[in-house]
Amino acid sequence: MATLILPGEWIKNWEKSGKHEFVQLCKELTEKTDHGNETKDIQAALYEVCSQVVQGNLKIDLVSAVLGEMMELRDDLPSILADVFCILDLETGALEEKNKRDYYTHLVGACLSFVPEAILKERLDPETLESLGLIKQAHQFNQKIVKIKTKLFYKQQKFNLLREENEGYAKLITELGQDLSGNITSTLVLESIKSLIGCFNLDPNRVLDIILEVYESRSEQDEFFLSLIKSYMCEPITLCHILGFKFKFYQEPNEETPKSLYHIAAALLNHKLIELEDLYVHLMPVDGTIVEEHKREISEAKQIARKLVTVVLPSEKSEDKEKEKEKEEEKNEKPPDNQKLGLLEALLRIGDWHHAQSIMDQMPSFYATSHKTIALALCQLVHLTVEPLYRRAGVPKGAKGCALQPLKNKRAPQPTESFEDLRKDTFSMLCYLGPHLSHDPILFAKIVRLGKSFMKEYQTDGRPEVKDKMEILLSCFLSIADQVLLPSLSLMECNACMSEELWGLFKLFPYQHRYRLYGQWKNETYSGHPLLVKVKAQTVERARYIMKRLTKENIKQSGRQIGKLSHSNPTILFDYMLSQIQWYDNLIVPVVDSLKYLTSLNYDVLAYCIIEALANPEKEKMKHDDTTLSLWLQSLASLCGAVFRKYPIELAGLLQYVTNQLKAGKSFDLLILKEVVQKMAGIEITDEMTSEQLEAMTGGEQLKAEGGYFGQIRNTKKSSQRLKDALLDHELALPLCLLMAQQRNGVVFLEGGEKHLKLVGHLYDQCHDTLVQFGGFLASNLSTEDYIKRVPSIDVLCNQFHTPHDAAFFLSRPMYAHQILSKYEELKKAEKGNRQQQKVTKYVAACEQVMTPVHEAVMSLHPARVWDDLRPQFYATFWSLTMYDLAVPHAAYEREVNKLKVQIKAIEENSEIPLNKKKKEKERCTALQEKLQEEEKKQMEHVQRVLHRLKLEKDSWLLTKSTKNETITKFLQLCLFPRCIFSSIDAVYCARFVELVHQQKTPNFCTLLCYDRVFSAIIYTVASCTENESHRYGRFLCCMLETVTRWHSNRAVYEKECVNYPGFLTIFRAAGFDGGNKADQLDYENFRHVVHKWHYMLTKASVHCLETGDYTHIRNILIVLTKILPCYPKVLNLGQALECRVHKICLEEKDKRPDLYALAMGYSGRLKSQKVHMVPENEFHHKDQPARSATPASQQNGPGSTGKPAANTSKTEEGGFEDGDRVKDKSQGTTKPVNKANSTTAKVTTSNGNGALNSTKAVKDDKEKSGKEKKEKKEKTPGSTPETKAENRREKQRDERAGKEERLLREGKEKTPKADREKVKLDEKSGKDDKAKAGNGEPVEPARDAVKESKNKEKGDRNAATATLKSPNPRSDSAESERDHKRRKLDSHSSPSHSSSVKPQFLKVRDQGRSLLLDRPLPPSSSSSTDFLLLSDNLLPPPTPSQLICHLHSSLQDSSNELKDPATKDHGVNDREASQESKRRKDENGTNSSKNSQSASPSCDSPLTPEKEKTKRSKSSSKEKAESVKAERTSSGGKKESRHEKSEKKEKRDSAGGKEEKKQSRLTSTDNVH
Repeated sequence: MATLILPGEWIKNWEKSGKHEFVQLCKELTEKTDHGNETKDIQAALYEVCSQVVQGNLKIDLVSAVLGEMMELRDDLPSILADVFCILDLETGALEEKNKRDYYTHLVGACLSFVPEAILKERLDPETLESLGLIKQAHQFNQKIVKIKTKLFYKQQKFNLLREENEGYAKLITELGQDLSGNITSTLVLESIKSLIGCFNLDPNRVLDIILEVYESRSEQDEFFLSLIKSYMCEPITLCHILGFKFKFYQEPNEETPKSLYHIAAALLNHKLIELEDLYVHLMPVDGTIVEEHKREISEAKQIARKLVTVVLPSEKSEDKEKEKEKEEEKNEKPPDNQKLGLLEALLRIGDWHHAQSIMDQMPSFYATSHKTIALALCQLVHLTVEPLYRRAGVPKGAKGCALQPLKNKRAPQPTESFEDLRKDTFSMLCYLGPHLSHDPILFAKIVRLGKSFMKEYQTDGRPEVKDKMEILLSCFLSIADQVLLPSLSLMECNACMSEELWGLFKLFPYQHRYRLYGQWKNETYSGHPLLVKVKAQTVERARYIMKRLTKENIKQSGRQIGKLSHSNPTILFDYMLSQIQWYDNLIVPVVDSLKYLTSLNYDVLAYCIIEALANPEKEKMKHDDTTLSLWLQSLASLCGAVFRKYPIELAGLLQYVTNQLKAGKSFDLLILKEVVQKMAGIEITDEMTSEQLEAMTGGEQLKAEGGYFGQIRNTKKSSQRLKDALLDHELALPLCLLMAQQRNGVVFLEGGEKHLKLVGHLYDQCHDTLVQFGGFLASNLSTEDYIKRVPSIDVLCNQFHTPHDAAFFLSRPMYAHQILSKYEELKKAEKGNRQQQKVTKYVAACEQVMTPVHEAVMSLHPARVWDDLRPQFYATFWSLTMYDLAVPHAAYEREVNKLKVQIKAIEENSEIPLNKKKKEKERCTALQEKLQEEEKKQMEHVQRVLHRLKLEKDSWLLTKSTKNETITKFLQLCLFPRCIFSSIDAVYCARFVELVHQQKTPNFCTLLCYDRVFSAIIYTVASCTENESHRYGRFLCCMLETVTRWHSNRAVYEKECVNYPGFLTIFRAAGFDGGNKADQLDYENFRHVVHKWHYMLTKASVHCLETGDYTHIRNILIVLTKILPCYPKVLNLGQALECRVHKICLEEKDKRPDLYALAMGYSGRLKSQKVHMVPENEFHHKDQPARSATPASQQNGPGSTGKPAANTSKTEEGGFEDGDRVKDKSQGTTKPVNKANSTTAKVTTSNGNGALNSTKAVKDDKEKSGKEKKEKKEKTPGSTPETKAENRREKQRDERAGKEERLLREGKEKTPKADREKVKLDEKSGKDDKAKAGNGEPVEPARDAVKESKNKEKGDRNAATATLKSPNPRSDSAESERDHKRRKLDSHSSPSHSSSVKPQFLKVRDQGRSLLLDRPLPPSSSSSTDFLLLSDNLLPPPTPSQLICHLHSSLQDSSNELKDPATKDHGVNDREASQESKRRKDENGTNSSKNSQSASPSCDSPLTPEKEKTKRSKSSSKEKAESVKAERTSSGGKKESRHEKSEKKEKRDSAGGKEEKKQSRLTSTDNVH
C-alpha cells in the first residue's frame, strides 16, 4: 500500500486540531480489518509523525504524549512502534546532520516508558542502545550475541543416528511396518515413536526420514501415513528439505527416480503438508533447460521437414547419415529423469489438478502433454470428470459403456452433471492436452458426442434466460474443436471412424464456423508443435509420392492411399493436390475418381480448400497478356464442377463466395458457378451448338437432356436437387441472378477499366452465359411456388433492382409459363369439358388473367410514346414466349426415339451383358422412349393453344400511330435486337417470331421493311457485339436468311406464303389492307431483285468490317459469316469478293493475331467448299442484258467474272480492285462528291433503306457544292484536245447559269406565296434542264432525261462504292470532315415537309443504342425503284405490275453490275419509266391532293401543264436520234477514244446524278408525313 502522508495543516496546527485528527486516524486504522494491511497503514502513520519530530517540525514531548495515549489502542502497538524506530535508526545513522540523530535518540528515550526494553534490544543497533543507556557497552553486547547464536545453531546435540543405535531404529521400523488393518491408528503409532525417540535418544529428522521411506514402500496406506506425518512434524520446510535430499539422490546420470517417491510427494502436496514452491526448487532439470529442449525439438522438426520437401544429393545424404549416427550415440547416454514431469504425472494420477496445472504453466505449451504418460494420465482424469454427464447425454442409443470408478481423493475435480459444469475444469484440462488427445481415441469420441448432444440442445432450446450461457458454451466447444479435436485428428493414424464422428459434430455448425476452424487447422495449427511440423512434412512427402503415380489405370489403389492419408491431414493433402491440378489440368479426371474413399469431413475440408485456393490474393486471375483468364482458375473451376457433382459436398460456401465476389464487382469467379451448374444440373451453355442440338433445345426437358448437349450428362436428379436446396436454404437464388444481370454492364463500365477489350468481352460473355445457364436451372428445377415467391414482378425487377429488360424478362418468363399452366389446370378442373375448343378457350382465358397485370407493369419500362406504335400486349407476348411455344421439333423427337431403338437393339444383340443388366437397360430405354413420345404429344397440344391465342391477339398488336417505319424501328430496337443476341435459342426464336407475325397476317406489320432493316446495316450491330453475341447474331441472320432463301428459291412457295399477305404490300392505303389488288403486292421476280440487294448489302458490310483492321470488327464479322454460310453467299461474284478479302486477312494476320488467322482460315476453307453451290448473278435474279455495250464480257458480272478461266480468277479480282483504286484517285471530282451526297442524304432519311427523302433545297445546295468541286478537279485534269476544252467551257457556262438561276429563285421565294413559289421553282428547274441540254447540243426531254440522269448517277454511285469496297485504304480525314459539314448543312436546311413529324423521329432513333441504322451510307442498289418498293407509307396510287417490273428490273440490274462501263443504257425502259412517273404524279395530284395539301412536298402539288406535255412529246424524237448517233459513235470508235475523253464522259454522267437525286426527293418527300 502507498505511504500515508499526513496533511501539512495537521503539523502546523498540531496542538489545536492536528493532534486530535491524528489520533482519530489511528483509531480508524486499528479498527479496520483488511487481511494484515491495517498494520502497514498504522506503521506508515507512526513513521510520518516520528519523521516530523526528527526533522524538527514537531516537539518531542507533544508527540511522545500522543504515542503514549495510543498504546492502549492495540496490544502489538509497542512492537509496531519499535519497528518504526528501527527504520529511523538506520536512516538517521546514515545522515551527517547530528541534530536529526539527537532528535531521534531523545524521541526514543521519551518513549521508553511505554515500549519494552526487550523489544528495543531486539530491533535497534547496539550503538543506539548504548546511547540510550539500555546496555553498558556495545562491544560486549555483540560478543554475547555471537556466543548465544553459536550455542543455538552450531553446537551438536547428543542424538543417535542409525548406525549408532540399531535397536531403536529397528524397533521404529517394526512399529511402522506392522499390519495396519486392525484398530491401529496413527495416534497410537505416534506415541510409540515418541517413546522410542526418548528411550534410544533417536534423531527426530532421521526418524522422519524413516517414516517417509516406509511410506514410500507402502504407498497404498495414504491415509495412515499422511495423518502420522501431519501429527509428527511441525515445520513444512523440514519435510521439504528431506524430500529434496531424496530427489537429489536420483539426479545422477542413468538413475531413475522411483514412482513411489513421486507419489508421496504428490500426496503431501495434495494434503498441503508441503508447498509446491518449496519442493519445486529441489527438482531437476531447471526450467531454462526445458525451454531450450523444446526449442531444439522444434528446430529439429523443421529441419526434418525441410529435408523431406527438398531434393537431397547423394553426397549430402552420406553426411546426414553420419550426423544421425553421432546423435544416436549421444542419446545412448541416457540423461537423468525429468523429475518435474514425474511429479506432474503423480499429481494427475491422484487427481490434484490445480498443482498439476501450476507445474504445466511453468513449461512451454504442450511440452508436458507431449509425453505420452502424462497425456494418458490427464486423459484418465478427464474421463473421470465427464463420466456422469456422458452417461446422461452422450452415450448413443444401443451403446454399452464400462463404468469408471471415481477417485477417492475429495480434492480432485468434481464430476460434471451438466454442460455448464464443463466450464469449471474439463475445458481447461482439454486445452492443456491439445493435440495429444490423439493418445486416447475413446475420450476423443466422448468429447465429440458431448458436443453433438450440446448442439442439439442449443438448436432446440430457445429460452432467452439461458441464451447467453449457451452462447458461451458454444464458443467453448468451438475453441475445443480448434485447439484439441482437429490437431488430435492430425496425429491419429488414419482413423476414419474418428473423422466421421467429428463430422457428426461439425455438420451441426454453420459452414462459416466450420471454414474458420479449417482455416486455423491448415494455416496455424501445424506450426506450433514439433510433432505436427513433422506430420505436415511427412504428409506432403506422401502426397507427392501418390500424385506422381496417379493415372487413370491405378485410380483404385491410389484412391485408397489418398483416403488413408486424408483421414488425418486432409488440409495438407488437398492443398498439395490442388496446387498440382492448377499446373496440370489433365489430373482432374483421375483425382476426382480417386476421391471416393474420403470421409464426409474430408469432403467438407476439400470444399474449403478449393475456396481458399480460388481466393488466394497472391495469384493473378488473368494471364500475363491480360486478355484471357489464367489456366489455374479454369482448372479449379472444372474441378469444382466435377467434384461437387460426384460427391455430397455442401455448396453453400462456394455459392456465397461467388456471390460476394459479384457484390464486390468481380466477375472472374463466375466461371466456377458456370461449371458447377453445368455439371450438377446438366445444363450446358455453348454457342457452338449444332442445328440438331438447337432443334432439341426447343423441345421439352427430356428432349433437352437427351439431344441438346454435347456431353450426355445423366443422373443429375440428385445433384441438381442438392444445388437447388443449397440455393433456397441460404436465399442465394435471386441475389445471384440480380448480381449477374447487373454485373454484365459492370464488366464494361466498372470492372473493365484498363483491361484489354478482348478480356472485357470474354468476361461479359461469361457473365451473360452464366446468367442464362443459371436462370435455366432455376426455371427447370424450382417449383412454381418457390419461383413465384422469389422472383418479383417485371416492373420491380427493372425499376427497383435496375435489372436490364432482357434479363428481367428472361427471369420472369418461366414464372409466366408456370402461372398460365396452373391457372389453365385450375380452369379445367372447375369446368369439366374435354372438347379441344373448350380447352383452347380456357387457355386463352388463363393467359389473359395472368398476363393482364404484366401488360400494365411493362408500361413503366419505356416512355409513353413507345406505346403509340407497339401495344404493351405485343411487347409482353414477344418477351414472354419461347421456341417451345411456337413450334414442335418433330424431327428431333423422332431422331432421339430412333437412337433409343437402335440402343435397345444393340443391347439385345450383345451377348456379353448379363441378363439382369440387359433387362434393366432395356427397361430404361423403353421408359425414356415413352417419356419422349408423351412429351412430344404434350408440346403439340401446347403449341396449338398458343397459336390460337396469337391469332386472337394479332389484330391489336400494332397501332402504328406514327409510321410503319417507326413501328419497325421500335420493334427492332426494343424487341428483336436485344433478344436475338441473348441466347442461341432466342436468336432462332426472333427469326421464327418475325416469320410467325408475317404468317398470321398481322395488320400494320411490314415484313419487307423488317427484313430490309435487318439485312441492310449490320456493321454497327456486328461492331458492338462480343464474341458470343456474334455467334448468336450470326445464327439469327442465318435463320432470317433461311426464310428469305426459301421464298427466293421457289415461286410456288413464295406465292403461297407471301402473296396476299400484308407484310409484302409495297403500298399501304390509309384504309388498310384488303388483299384484293395484286398491284399492291411485290411479285416474285421483284422479290428476287430485293433479295439480291440484301446479299449485296451484306457483302458490302462484311468487306467494310474486314478492311477496318480492328480486331473486334474482323473477329465478329468472320464469326457471323461462318454462321450464315449455309445461306450466304449464294451469288458467285459476291462470294469471290469475300474470298479475296478473307484471303488478304489470312496473309496479314498470320504472324500478328493468330486467333484471327485461325478464324479467317477456317472460314476461307468452308467458303471454298460452298463455291459449288453458288450461282451467277443472272441465275440468282432475272437480269436483262443492255442493248448495246462496249464493255468486255469479262466485266459484266462485277467482281470475279465467270467469263474468265478459274485459274485467273483471283488475279482478275485483284486487278479489278487496283483499277478501282486508280479510278477513285483520278476522278475525285466525280466520285467523291457523289459519295458524299449519297451518304449525307442517307443520314437524313428515316432509316428505311430509301435513298432520296431530303428536301429540294438541300439537294440543290449539295449539287451546287459538288459542281464547284467538279470544276476544280476538271481544271487539274490533264488534256488539251479541242473537244476537251469545248466541253470544259460548256460545263462552266452551265454551272454559272445554274448558280444564277438558283439565286434568282431564292430572291423570288422570299416574295412569293408558298404554292406559287413551288410552281416557280418547278418551272425554273425544267427550264434550266432544257437550257443545259441545249447547251450540250442534245435534244431536251425532261422526263426521260431525268430517268437517264438517275441511271447515270446510280452508275456513278456504284463505281464510287465499288472503288471504296475494293480499296483497303480508309477514307481520308478531309473527306470525313467535309461529309460531316454537308450533313450539318443538310440538317439545317431540311424542307418544311420534314419539320413536323420526321425530324423528331430522326433525333429519337439516333439515340437508340444498338438498333441505330440511320447513319449508314446509301447502298448502290438503293435506286429509285427499290426505294419505291421499300417505302412503308407511300400514299401514291399503285403502278401496274408491268410498270413495277420494268421499274424494278432496270434499277436492280444496274445495282448488280458494279464494275460495268456505264456508257450505254436501255432507253426504251427509261421512256416507260419516265411516262409512268409523270402519270403517277398526275394521278396522285388528282386523287390525293386534298389529303396531302398540308404535308406533302410542294414540288409534287402542281400537275404538268399541257404546254410542258407538248414540249415533252416534241423533244422525244430528237432525243432518240441524238442517242442513236451517240451510241454509234461510241461503239465504232470506242477503242480510239483517249483516256481524257472517257473521264469527261464519266464526269458528265455523274453530274447528271444530282439532278435525278433532286427529282427523286420531290417524288418521295410526301411519303414521310405519316
